[in-house]
Amino acid sequence: MWERVAHFVLRNRLLLLLILFVSTAFMAWQASKVELSYEFSRAIPTDNQKYLTYQAFRKEFGEDGNMLVIGFTSKTIFTEKTFNQFQKLNSSLKTIKGVEDVLSVTTSVNLVKNAATERLQAVPVFPGDGPLSQTVIDSGAALFRTLPFYRTILYNPATDSYLTAVRVNRDMINSKARTRLVGEIVAMADSFGTASGTEMHYSGLPLIRTQLAERVSKEMKWFLFGSLALSALILLVFFRSFSTMLLSLAVVIIGVIWSLGTMHLFGYSITLLNALIPPLIVVIGIPNCIYFLNKYHLAYNATGDKKSALIQMVSKMGIVTLFCNIAAAIGFAVFALTRSAILKEFGVVAGINIMVIFFISFILIPSVLSYLPAPKSRHTKYLDNPWLLAVLDKLEHWALNHRKWIYIGTIAVVAVSIVGITRLRSEGFIVDDLPKKDKIFRDLKYFESNFKGVMPLEIVIDTKQKNGMRKNPLLTFEKIDSFSQFIAAQPEMARPLSIVEGLKFARQAYYDGDSSNYGIPNSFDISFLSSYLNTRSDSSGKNTFTRLISSFMDSNKQKARISVNMADVGSKRLPELMDKLGVEATRHFDTSRYSVAFTGTSVTFLEGTSFIIRGLKDSVLYAFILITLCMLYLFKSLRILFCSLIPNIIPLVITAGVMGWAGVTLKPSTVLVFSVALGIAIDITIRFLVNYKQEQTGNEQEQKKLVIDTIHTTGISIIYTSLVLIVGFVIFCFSGFGGTQALGWLTSLTLIVATLTNLILLPALLISTIRSKK
Repeated sequence: MWERVAHFVLRNRLLLLLILFVSTAFMAWQASKVELSYEFSRAIPTDNQKYLTYQAFRKEFGEDGNMLVIGFTSKTIFTEKTFNQFQKLNSSLKTIKGVEDVLSVTTSVNLVKNAATERLQAVPVFPGDGPLSQTVIDSGAALFRTLPFYRTILYNPATDSYLTAVRVNRDMINSKARTRLVGEIVAMADSFGTASGTEMHYSGLPLIRTQLAERVSKEMKWFLFGSLALSALILLVFFRSFSTMLLSLAVVIIGVIWSLGTMHLFGYSITLLNALIPPLIVVIGIPNCIYFLNKYHLAYNATGDKKSALIQMVSKMGIVTLFCNIAAAIGFAVFALTRSAILKEFGVVAGINIMVIFFISFILIPSVLSYLPAPKSRHTKYLDNPWLLAVLDKLEHWALNHRKWIYIGTIAVVAVSIVGITRLRSEGFIVDDLPKKDKIFRDLKYFESNFKGVMPLEIVIDTKQKNGMRKNPLLTFEKIDSFSQFIAAQPEMARPLSIVEGLKFARQAYYDGDSSNYGIPNSFDISFLSSYLNTRSDSSGKNTFTRLISSFMDSNKQKARISVNMADVGSKRLPELMDKLGVEATRHFDTSRYSVAFTGTSVTFLEGTSFIIRGLKDSVLYAFILITLCMLYLFKSLRILFCSLIPNIIPLVITAGVMGWAGVTLKPSTVLVFSVALGIAIDITIRFLVNYKQEQTGNEQEQKKLVIDTIHTTGISIIYTSLVLIVGFVIFCFSGFGGTQALGWLTSLTLIVATLTNLILLPALLISTIRSKK
């Protein structure tokens, strides 16, 4: 059948090339419209309960992740020159398109009781927007320090650290305009830092998401060109032919165009994960080219006829390359079986385009080679590389004479790896893919050490009835305050903000600003303060205190919100904290009258990380089952199936063991390695066994000889393609993201071990399991 296919391809080469180029032009047009992802990727499905809780919270209270924070440490903040520069910065920040509000020392307000109306008014602590005299600044600073509401929120008196919170527009931060928005904010703050001689620190989810997206875009281009350049160099060294090199590059470049076009056709954007697909297409596509060209050169050396060599190349390597690409595609496509949106996108695009790269190489390589001159002797010189031939002779010697030691060594290494696997732990952080010296990481740690972090956690107290916050409010407020004090006592959590803190601030104002009266209202105070519980949200912004109160209660006065900033404690510590807070919440809030929900970006991140890791673990199992079925269909032999799976399971076990011994945690970026490596490494086994199976006979001695011949006939191309794959993945080690680096070196390690097991262990297993047939 495959010989007829080879004749069809060569006979209709012009038509097939025209179809390929026209369809590629269409995909290039689609690829030109693909955009970066400007939204935080949904790792959990939309019907997940925690996702639904988070969306309900956003609908009732607004965004929790649209605050960019600026911090610095200064002992001279209240000197005339520095303070006026700082005030000018905050005034300028408000003028940036997309900035909705700025909360800082210079914009802080004090609540003052109006003697005539007995109502509270919000009065700026530092009056006016123009330059202030030292006397006015000193007076405002003294007043500011008497307001406990702002302590540890806008400043930390123990470290002389100050924080400015910039609330940005939700729609703009989820669009391409956010790059300009964040850039302007940082540039203005940097100017203040330069003028005042102060080191500035930046954090918050808007900044982290924006800067990570920009880095993804730059890295994708760098890795794409880097993988192409390395592949071109290796091909030139192997084949010593510019035409062969350019042909192979054309195959993978067309594959990259199709991968980007596929993203746009499916409505996907470029994320941190699927940005890896174009370089992966290059890495996976080049081995296709090497195997086809290697077979072409072997056949030409044997026959001396170009057309006959091309027919042999297509007929012999077509089925091999098809099943190799199917196995690799399965390794990626199984991610589409998970319920995580980001993994589905990666699986769909990668799985489809790995199969596309097969058809591109299957059409383009024989068609173009038919127009090129026959290969010269220098083009096939690599087939007689004395160093590689010596290596293959050594492998032959080991397979025939030292199988016992091969098995003993394999068992020993696997045993050590299993011990390492027991040391594996699963843990992820919001920014743990960044190196410890990166400014984003260092700035996040600055806010954690001075303000206990900036990652949002939201707690919703539901009274289960409309106007429930107005019924016996003192009891509810006392419960919220007691619970808030417990939260503040946790070393990873900042002092919470809630309606109770607002009422404490109001009580202090009611007693003429005496800071000793900053506390929970009593039965006498509540008669005065209860009027604020009846107010509606003041969107005009005329009453700051009314806006503050309404932002921590829903419009039905049924639910109250407790907002907490916390450290990036990781997916291991966060569940422990949530369980601890859940127990304490149950102690304070009777479940018959209240329900307590924990949500916010921190909780959804935890759920997303756990969901992705579970999905990736499942995908490894799916990939293994599907690849096993493919191997069984291809070889129709349980003996060969057994021999094929062992050399591919062992590399995964060794890689997991190395991760355990090296302290590499299981997280989305590292679990990804196993499915990817399994799908890619299995093609080495397929190529070896197909060559073995095609010439198999029943005689025991002839089968041993056939195993040795297979080592020599496929060994060179296996070593060359493995080298290309390993070098292609090593390039990811130069990423600025720890997860991408781990994907690079762990996959390279797996491929190195897979090459060794398939060239040493697999032949030994085949020889050991040979049974004579009469």
